[in-house]
Amino acid sequence: MSGKRKGTGKPYFDHRIGASFFKKTKEWHHIERLVDRENDLYIEIITDPKTGEILKKRKEPLSEHQGHGSAKKKSTKTTSWGFHQGSDTMANKKAKLELTWIGKENRPKLEPRILIEDPEKSYHATQRHSENDIFDNRLIFGDNLLALKALEPEFAGKIKCIYIDPPYNTGNAFEHYDDGLEHSIWLSLMRDRLLLMRSLLHPEGFICCHIDDSEGHYLKILMDEIFGRSNYLTTIYVQVRYPAKTLKQDMDFHKEIEQIHIFRKKYGAKPNLSVRDLSFDKYIYYVDETGEGKEKVLGGKRAQIFSKDNYKIRKSDPSENGLKEIWASGTILDGNSSGRFFRDYLTGRAKEDGLGAMYKVYGIGDDKFEYRYFTGPKRANATKGKYYQGVPISQLENINTESTSPIENFYDLAGAFGNCRHEGGVEFRSGKKPESLLETIVKHFSRPGDWVLDSFAGSGTTGAVAHKMLRNWILVELRDHCHTHCLPRLKKVIEGEDETGITASVEWQGGGGFRYYHLGPSLIVEDEWGNPVINSEFNAAMLAEAMCKLEGFEYAPSEDVYWIHGKNTETDFLYVTTQFMSKQMLIKISDEVGPERSLLICCSAFRCDPSQFPNLTIKKIPKAVLKKCEWGHDDYSLEIENLPKAPPEPEEPAEDKPVKPRRKFGKDKAVHPTLFDMGGD
Repeated sequence: MSGKRKGTGKPYFDHRIGASFFKKTKEWHHIERLVDRENDLYIEIITDPKTGEILKKRKEPLSEHQGHGSAKKKSTKTTSWGFHQGSDTMANKKAKLELTWIGKENRPKLEPRILIEDPEKSYHATQRHSENDIFDNRLIFGDNLLALKALEPEFAGKIKCIYIDPPYNTGNAFEHYDDGLEHSIWLSLMRDRLLLMRSLLHPEGFICCHIDDSEGHYLKILMDEIFGRSNYLTTIYVQVRYPAKTLKQDMDFHKEIEQIHIFRKKYGAKPNLSVRDLSFDKYIYYVDETGEGKEKVLGGKRAQIFSKDNYKIRKSDPSENGLKEIWASGTILDGNSSGRFFRDYLTGRAKEDGLGAMYKVYGIGDDKFEYRYFTGPKRANATKGKYYQGVPISQLENINTESTSPIENFYDLAGAFGNCRHEGGVEFRSGKKPESLLETIVKHFSRPGDWVLDSFAGSGTTGAVAHKMLRNWILVELRDHCHTHCLPRLKKVIEGEDETGITASVEWQGGGGFRYYHLGPSLIVEDEWGNPVINSEFNAAMLAEAMCKLEGFEYAPSEDVYWIHGKNTETDFLYVTTQFMSKQMLIKISDEVGPERSLLICCSAFRCDPSQFPNLTIKKIPKAVLKKCEWGHDDYSLEIENLPKAPPEPEEPAEDKPVKPRRKFGKDKAVHPTLFDMGGD
């Protein structure tokens, strides 16, 4: 587009706001670019993001500016912070409101690693405690982005509840977490993880993201984009400390509240509502009329008025004949018929009826009695009164029926946060969450037997609570406290030795177990000459499992058929071998597969025309998978060094220089054998 806006007479501008990293100053600066097509001008303004000071401003004819000529197609790509609303985009009916940031377009090509169990670290109880004992839980040591990718083939669509408590990006260096990241890298790395978590969630599952206000609002918009704004349910606010408990004396604002954003996977997912107490525990009051009451009509209803000496209210055991005491004040005066009756007809009657009078009013209430008792204020300056309500008829008719109420979205857990340091027998400063918080999350968003996932395991609170509440769980942790905190804590839970947290309230006695896994190595490495080869750490079984993940097959090796290592459907299989496949071998396998089934063969080499085998697909490895992933990348953790590469400086374009290819000579180096040199399957 160029010229003037239709119907306005005003010149049309291209307007871009972005950021660039300058090598000289080693700092990020804001760059504002303006294109005035009517006056043939290109304008660039560079400012300091901290002070707003203009560092550089230049103008030049648009026709002379490389990359912004009028013949160029206008780009709507931006690396700005904010909502993407370019004019071309807004003209497109399919455009969406989204958060943009530097490097958003960069997506890692993750390698689906295999998970290797370490039997020495896996743990289970020596005996069964009940039929509900759960043993197939998972504790995974390794980068959580790679671990989530590794879980995808087995757990896609199976996780009912995800709770994560990621680093808050506050700039504070916690003892167990590096918690200071640039906004853009934090959002990029959270986006990558949330996309995988969405894949893992059950269609009726929920994700609960714990955060503070440093990134909480950006995270909410990011989750709107990934899960859909219509799937946002609520934000739970948690008081984590009292005003007197300050973090730093030099802070201008005291952070007492943290947030948990709750999203569902799809429409129709329903959380478990709070259960109302339907017992008679609160119905403990009984009224004895010891004298005559004075008859009167109040508000059109028959009433008897008793002086304070003509009645007695006593407490006794709860029963269906008991009454519940309710103060007639505040919102109660407007909220129900009893409150309104007190407000309209009993307020101010102390002068006429005396202090402490009791009123027996007929034809009001929803209980089995034909009347309701009210009492007026007992002191001269008081205005508040009370009324006594019987058990509602609906409750009496449905004594065994469960009644529910909405889930609260505010919890005062400051005391629990202050006292949770030693829960589970492991101390974890600055970031540990109390078991009572996780009990609330697990209770409302999963049921016994469901899978619960926490990929920022920390000290293992989520796993401990899920285990005590009879849920299956998966924990992922990269740091050393996977071994110093999670392992010993979960062992105590299994042995019934953990008496802290929710143990007493859920009557936990011990039992069950878990399996410990670590991420397998990268499948592809470079040899001494820089050539990509299969990692020598892989044996035949590991290679077969890795290829199943890469090709989207379930790893299911057959004990009877040697060429079945994985399956996609009941008639589609995968075979992995390090052998050279001759024509005779392929003919034999093709005959065994038959016309009703299909087989993908991954081998080191073959020599024939594969089109002559309609039931076979043949691929060479590693060549067939080289472009599928980022090989050898072991750390996608939330670290500042993972910041996307800075764009080139606009005012100092670098000259393109041919780069000499490096040759690696390995004449005197020992060559390590790879799996292809070992022969056989």
